[in-house]
Amino acid sequence: MNEIYTLDICGYEARLPILPLPSGVRICFFNLHGDQALTEHCGKEIAKRLPPCDVIITAESKGLQLAHVVARELGQHYYAVCRKSKKLYMQDGIESSVRSITTGDVQTLYLSKHDVDLLKGKRVVIVDDVVSTGGSLIGLEDIVKKADGIIVGKAFVLAEGDAAKRDDILYLASIPLLK
Repeated sequence: MNEIYTLDICGYEARLPILPLPSGVRICFFNLHGDQALTEHCGKEIAKRLPPCDVIITAESKGLQLAHVVARELGQHYYAVCRKSKKLYMQDGIESSVRSITTGDVQTLYLSKHDVDLLKGKRVVIVDDVVSTGGSLIGLEDIVKKADGIIVGKAFVLAEGDAAKRDDILYLASIPLLK
């Protein structure tokens, strides 16, 4: 049986499959990969709600296309991307280790020297698809601080579970964590 959770994201109906995590918790799985219409809609809605900023940062991979749309809508030529593996061009960058609800394991985020320089002294907004426990967000906040950026906002398409109770984030809709 394929369970579906339907929600309204600022006028866009999204149908999310309900999937089990290894921990036993079930999530409403949100995936922007390959969905141009949903990505465009969410990116434009987020861009309308952001405080003034100089640069967007996200973590790969589901935040990539969202950050692209948001940066484009704000007229920003570049946006910063934290990678989850260290590439050859990132040897002189910075890193931060995080734990995410979807992986359950510790992951390290890496930011290239180019993107570190992009953030230095700038007003930065963190953009990603979903915030849940906040583990990935903590890693992104740490990266921005290490790069001497100034966090002026944290924006997500969805807030999952208790994340919807946070007053330090912007989000378009909320989803439950299911038992």
